[in-house]
Amino acid sequence: MTGSHQTLALVLFSVFVAVTLGITTWVSRHRHGSAEEFYAGGRLFSPLENGFAIAGDYMSAASFLGISGLIALYGYDGMLYSVGFLVAWLIVLLLVAELVRNCGRFTLADVVAARMAERPVRIAAGTSSVAVSVLYLVAQMVGAGSLVALLLGGSSEAARSWTVIGVGALMVIYVTLGGMRATTWIQIVKAVLLMAGTIALTVLVLLRFHGDVNSLLSTAAERSGHGPGFLAPGLRYGGDWTARLDFISLGLALVLGTAGLPHILSRFYTVPTARAARRSVIWSIGLIGGFYLMTIVLGFGAAALIGPDEVRASNASGNTAVPLLALDLGGGEGSTGGIVLFAVVAAVAFATILAVVAGITLASSASVAHDLYASLSRRRAKQYSEVAVARVAAAGIGAVAIGLGLLARDLNVAFLVGLAFAVAASANLPVLLYSLFWRKFTTRGAVWSVYGGLIPAVLLVLVSPVVSGSPESLFPGVDFHLFPLQNPGAVSIPLGFLAGWIGTVTSHEPPDEARHAETEVRSLTGAGAV
Repeated sequence: MTGSHQTLALVLFSVFVAVTLGITTWVSRHRHGSAEEFYAGGRLFSPLENGFAIAGDYMSAASFLGISGLIALYGYDGMLYSVGFLVAWLIVLLLVAELVRNCGRFTLADVVAARMAERPVRIAAGTSSVAVSVLYLVAQMVGAGSLVALLLGGSSEAARSWTVIGVGALMVIYVTLGGMRATTWIQIVKAVLLMAGTIALTVLVLLRFHGDVNSLLSTAAERSGHGPGFLAPGLRYGGDWTARLDFISLGLALVLGTAGLPHILSRFYTVPTARAARRSVIWSIGLIGGFYLMTIVLGFGAAALIGPDEVRASNASGNTAVPLLALDLGGGEGSTGGIVLFAVVAAVAFATILAVVAGITLASSASVAHDLYASLSRRRAKQYSEVAVARVAAAGIGAVAIGLGLLARDLNVAFLVGLAFAVAASANLPVLLYSLFWRKFTTRGAVWSVYGGLIPAVLLVLVSPVVSGSPESLFPGVDFHLFPLQNPGAVSIPLGFLAGWIGTVTSHEPPDEARHAETEVRSLTGAGAV
C-alpha cells in the first residue's frame, strides 16, 4: 500500500483510539468501584442502547473481514457463516435472553448456581467461559494483524506482531479503567461506524452492477474460475464424507454457540428489566440481520471485482477482501477516492476489533473474579477486592490472547470464531438449558455437562487438522492429527448434553424441588430479579 493509504488510515485509527480512550477516561472519573458498576454498568442502559451494544459485540472482525473473505474465496459455502450467525439469534431471543436476565446477576455461572451447589458449578462455568473468551480473542487479534499487514504491504511481520500487542494493551486499558459502562459506549460508537461503512460499500457494489444482483453473481462465478459451481454448495465443504460432516459440524456450532457466548450473555445484565433485555435482542436482530445480508453482497462483490486469486495473494485466508474491495470501489490504487475509502474501511475494521476485544475481555475477567476467585478463596470475596481481581485478570487474559494471536496469525478469523462457537455450544449451552428447563437437573449433572463438552471440544481441536497435518495448520511441518474434522461441534455438542444427562441420572443428590420452583418463577416472572 502507498504512503497515502498508510498515513490516512493511521490518522483515522488514531482518531478512533483517542475518542474511545476519552470515553474510558470520562467514565472512570464517575465510577464508584462496585461490582454492579464494573460488570453491568449500573444496569442503566435502555433497550435501544443495549441493542446497539449487543450488535457491536457480535459484529466482530470475523463478520466484517472473515465472512466476506470466505464468500469471496468459496462462494456459496462461505455464506454458511452469515446464515448461521443470524439464525442463532432466534435461539437467544426465544430461549435465553429474558430468562438469563431474570435468573443471573453478572455471569453465566450465576444462572446455574441459583439452584445448585455453588462452588463446583462456578468453577466449571468460569473455566469454560474463560476458554471460550480466549479463543474468541485470538480471532480478533489475527484480524488486527492481517489488517495492518495489508496496510504496510504485507511485508512487515514485526508490524503485525506489534499491532497484536498494541490491541491487547488497549483492551486492557478499556476494561480496567472503564468497566462495562465504557465498554458499552465504545460498542455503540463502533456499531454505528460499522453499519455506516457496510451500507456505503454495499450501495457502491450494487451501483457498480446497476442494481442487478444476477449480474453481480454471474460475474463473481465467472471470475472465480469455478463457473456455476461457485454459486452451488460443495466448493469448500463438498466431496468426501469428512468435508460434508465438517459442514454440519460448523453449522451446529454457529447456530447453537451464540447462546453460550459469555460476552453476549453479560449484555443482558446491563438493562434494568427482563422486558428490556428482550427488547434489546429485538433491536440487535434488526441491526445484525441487515449487516449479515450486506456481508453476502460484499463477499460476492469482492469475488466479482477483485477476484479470488488476488484476494488470496493478499491474504491466504481471505481476511483482506473487504479493504481491497473498498480500494477498487473508490477508484483503484493511486486514486484519491480509493485511498479515502480504503482508509475509512480499514479504520472501521480496526475499531471493530478494538471494541469487540474490550467486551470479551470484560466478560472473561468477570468470570475469573466473580466465579473462580470468589469460589476458590477461602472467604467470600468482598466486592471491591473482586473488582480488583477482575482488573488484574484482564491483563493476564490479554497476555494469553496476544501470545495465541501471534501463533495463529495465518488462519481465517471467521474460522477461528467458529471454533470458539463450538466450545461455547458444547460447554455452556447444555448446562444453561438444563438449568433453565429441567426440573431434575443436579449439581453433578451441571459439572459433568460443562466439562463433558469443554474437554472433548478442546482436545478434538488439538488433534484436528487445525493444529497439524495440513498446509493451513498452526504447525504445518508436523502431523499428529487424529480427528478428521476441523470443527468439533458435531461430536462435542452432543457429548455436552449427554454428559449432563448421565451426571444427573447417576447422581445420588436429590434435586432441590424448592430451589427449582423458585428459579422457575423468577425466570418467568422476574420476581426477585436483581
